[in-house]
Amino acid sequence: MKATAELQVIPLGEGVSVRAQITQVLGILRQYDFLLETHASGTDIEGEMSEILQAVQQVHESLHAYGNIRLISYLKLESRTDKTPTLAGKRLDS
Repeated sequence: MKATAELQVIPLGEGVSVRAQITQVLGILRQYDFLLETHASGTDIEGEMSEILQAVQQVHESLHAYGNIRLISYLKLESRTDKTPTLAGKRLDS
């Protein structure tokens, strides 16, 4: 099932900069056949729902293995039965 999602990952207790962790998150997401759009507070994802959920689990496992003790992720996930959801279809300027 195709889906769109917005993922925000927050490593807690890591100081002001979490650039290394977010770079690691993007590396994991890029291993999948996703359409990705990054922005200041997260990443928009278009792909198979099962793979999106699998990727979120992989992100958590990877960051915990990296040494992050506590992570919070916000995942907004949308699926539809009337048409295939796309990131392009969400743009207000299209």
